[in-house]
Order: sequence, then structure tokens, then C-alpha cells
Amino acid sequence: MKIKKLLDLSQTFYHNNPGYLHYGLTEINYETLKAKDGYTSERITLNTHTSTHVDAPYHHFPNGKTIAQTPIDSYIGSAVVIDLFDIEEHTAIGVEHFEPYADKIKEGDIILLCTGWGYKRSWTTEYVDNWPYLGVDGAQWLHDRKVKGIAIDSLSIGGPRDGEGLEQHELLLGAEIWLAEELFLPKELLEYDRWDFMFLPLKLEGCGGAPGRAIAFINEG
Repeated sequence: MKIKKLLDLSQTFYHNNPGYLHYGLTEINYETLKAKDGYTSERITLNTHTSTHVDAPYHHFPNGKTIAQTPIDSYIGSAVVIDLFDIEEHTAIGVEHFEPYADKIKEGDIILLCTGWGYKRSWTTEYVDNWPYLGVDGAQWLHDRKVKGIAIDSLSIGGPRDGEGLEQHELLLGAEIWLAEELFLPKELLEYDRWDFMFLPLKLEGCGGAPGRAIAFINEG
């Protein structure tokens, strides 16, 4: 099968890249240099929930599956594009946003919450402290439809204020619905209602989160 179109849905990792304010900054420094050591290599220090990453049940449940224990095929599937590009900052994504897609969302689907926040990535109050997020009623609606994964292009599925994220995370991760956060979801996704989707996290044991690479593609025919 030949790929007709492919989109990279990942944000770039770089030294001091924007991230969740409670976490330490990402550090990427040279470990060796060609001129000094004969080759160049780098050392990375970052929280596993930084930049484009995925949450596994262990993130909130001590006995839940870690990233390494989560089957890799669960991160691959058919994704439904939810157009939220006109959403205002600090808005809870709820049932009213999903009802227009009720006939399109099927059991086992992956949901792409396209808020446009991926275009805003920077150290601004808008990006790091006022992002749109998945509300509790919206999380329940997707949970009841038995989707297998949810991706968003803001810093988190949960909101930026205290008490705006715990319930959604525990509801969804408790049902082993993975959560991918801080993707780059471009407006090109609106070209099709559905895309084939793949997220490949680093295979980290003992971790409830892992950075990775996300792509969406359309096959010819």
C-alpha cells in the first residue's frame, strides 16, 4: 500500500522548550564534540510528560500498566478529526463539541482534538497557563463510546487550574484509554474526516509517560 499523504504530528524537543510549569526544564547538552572527542553526542534531561508524549495508566494508578506494558498496537488505528480550531482559551471541551461527530466516532477510534494550540507553542501565558482542555462531561462521552486513545495539541487533556484534570485522567486511564498530549495538529488534518494514526512512544518500564513521535497518513486507494 502506497502512502498518499503523511503528516508529522510531533512537536520538536529542544533545550528549554515550553512545557508544564510544574516540571523542570528540558535540557539538551553536548556530551562529546567532534572537534574534541572525534564524534558528537548529546545528553537529554526531561520529564517523561514533556513535549509530544503519551500517558499510560501508571501515570495515575500504581498498579496500572506502564508504557512498556501497553501493547504497541493500541497506539495505531483510525483517527477522527475534531475541528476545534476556533475554540477560546481555557475552554472545557464538552459534549456540545462532540455531538456533531456522534455518527462518525466508533468504538476503538482514536480522537484528535485539534484546538490550534500547537501553533501557539511558546513561553506565553496563553500557551502554558490558559490552554483549552477536555472537560469531565466530554471525557465521559468519549469513555462511553469506548475510544482507545485521545490526542490533544495543548499541554494536557486536563485544564491548567487545580481540580481541572484529575477526574478526566483517572476516568480515561482507568479504562486504559491512552492520552497523547502536546502534539502538533495542523489544519491540514481537516482535509479528511479520518486518518490512519500512529504514536510510537519510547519503551520505558516503570514509567507512566513517554515522549514519542506521532504521525497521520492517508493511503492511496
